[in-house]
Amino acid sequence: MFKNHPKGLYALALANTGERFGYYTMLAIFTLFLQAKFGLSADRTSDLFGGFLALVYFLPVLGGFIADKWLGYGKTVFVGIIIMFVGYVLIAIPGMGMPVLIGALVIIALGTGLFKGNLQVMVGNLYDEPKYRERRDPGFSLFYMAINIGAMFAPTAATKVMNYFMAKEGLSYVANIPALAHQFLNGTIDAVGTAKLTELAGAQSFNGDLAAFSQHYIDQLSTSYNYGFGVACISLVVSMLIYVSTRKLYKHADVNAKQLAAKPQSANTVAENISPKETKDRIVALGLVFAVVIFFWMSFHQNGLTMTFFARDYTQKFVEGWTRIGFDVFNLALIAVAIYAIFSIFQSKESMGKLIPAGILALCVAGFAYRYMNMEPQVESAPQMFQHFNPFFVVALTPFSIAIFAWLAKMRKEPSTPKKIGYGMFIAAAGFAILAVVSFGLNSPAELESVGGVSDTLVSPNWLIGTYLTLTFAELFLSPMGISFVTKVAPPKLKGLMMGGWFAATAIGNYLTSVIGKLWESSIPLWGVWAVCIGCCLASAIFIFSVMKRLEKVTK
Repeated sequence: MFKNHPKGLYALALANTGERFGYYTMLAIFTLFLQAKFGLSADRTSDLFGGFLALVYFLPVLGGFIADKWLGYGKTVFVGIIIMFVGYVLIAIPGMGMPVLIGALVIIALGTGLFKGNLQVMVGNLYDEPKYRERRDPGFSLFYMAINIGAMFAPTAATKVMNYFMAKEGLSYVANIPALAHQFLNGTIDAVGTAKLTELAGAQSFNGDLAAFSQHYIDQLSTSYNYGFGVACISLVVSMLIYVSTRKLYKHADVNAKQLAAKPQSANTVAENISPKETKDRIVALGLVFAVVIFFWMSFHQNGLTMTFFARDYTQKFVEGWTRIGFDVFNLALIAVAIYAIFSIFQSKESMGKLIPAGILALCVAGFAYRYMNMEPQVESAPQMFQHFNPFFVVALTPFSIAIFAWLAKMRKEPSTPKKIGYGMFIAAAGFAILAVVSFGLNSPAELESVGGVSDTLVSPNWLIGTYLTLTFAELFLSPMGISFVTKVAPPKLKGLMMGGWFAATAIGNYLTSVIGKLWESSIPLWGVWAVCIGCCLASAIFIFSVMKRLEKVTK
């Protein structure tokens, strides 16, 4: 699984892991911060969340253009890291107002635009060498897995930092206090809400009046979120150190078409020349794929928006039994390492190659057993913690997906990359169907406003976990395969720009997440929110299969 890949893959993947860890730490608590700090409605929160994600994924178009025409990929990535660091410093400052927040988000998005797409173009360039070309798809699967290692630990990091600073003030996080506190301060609370807020304030051992408690709780919770954002600053420093110190491993891939044309050609750096017609065909094919991924990301990135709201407002706050395992990221890490150890045992041909992973597997099993036996009978399921299930499933399932596709390739039955994307859309529809089923009979979010937005009927966390599992299967079919498709099909002189196009499509999808978010407080039933996602995914799947011949033609 890890053999026969260029060493530069691991260097660039680790640099990306550090950056993604910081980004997803911020994103895990971003919408919760907006509503806690500013008392924003779901509608307004959706606008900011969708707008920020759109900017993050649209600006790689600019980053790709700059890299293709002027700076090259490596320098553009370096500048991007520095700009992102400035943005994360600003967003970590306690007490900031909305203008500073928006400015920080724009800076983070700009830095990400310079960094993200160009790093992945360099990964693709590593596989232009003849001896690596057949390993492109599994290589991007491994790269995508590394991204999700950072994302897996992000919600825990954000939660630990937040809880630490709340505890210093003698407070704890309660999901419906922020909404009730804002209602009390702006005079829109009713008698039921006032009684509920009084009860919750008493549970926090606060002896002052409700106005003082409300302002104090909002201030302290917002500050704890700011410190959580500060984790991203540290992770970016680590990412920078990895990127700079390992440059020799990927330096030969840091070359755009203009730089390549100026170099003496070798067996490993032959410039690809294609006709204007083939260039046009490739761009059109990429455009068709981009149109499909818009609707995938529109639905998928509800994980940071409406799915987080569902976790906060409709899901049980404490879990028991085996489900407890999933709410400790270190348990999940042990499971993931054990899976990779098992694969290493079966894939190794030498005795020592089997002995080392067998020892690692034994340590993982022992460590997991010890941790499980010492867990509390009940474990809190904070809403942001659900976001680590998706990256965990990506990390854990990647070796299975690589093995299955390798077996299918050996049998000459592996589906083409466009078909994998189409299958992913069908699977995504199935994921949202799970949420639609469990949402029947639950009150709509609009009906919960008077009690701070939290339902009296709370469902098992396993429904949401099952949704994340299914969506992860879809993601593995679509996202790493789509990125691989772009690097494979993009015209040589437009690699950076076409990778930017992939992210621009993602940006449009991310902005459209706000459309789903606006439905959250509308009059439609809760299941109707998920039905919209199901419809988008099914329509996209049908579309991509309708143009399949055209897409497969350009990959040959």
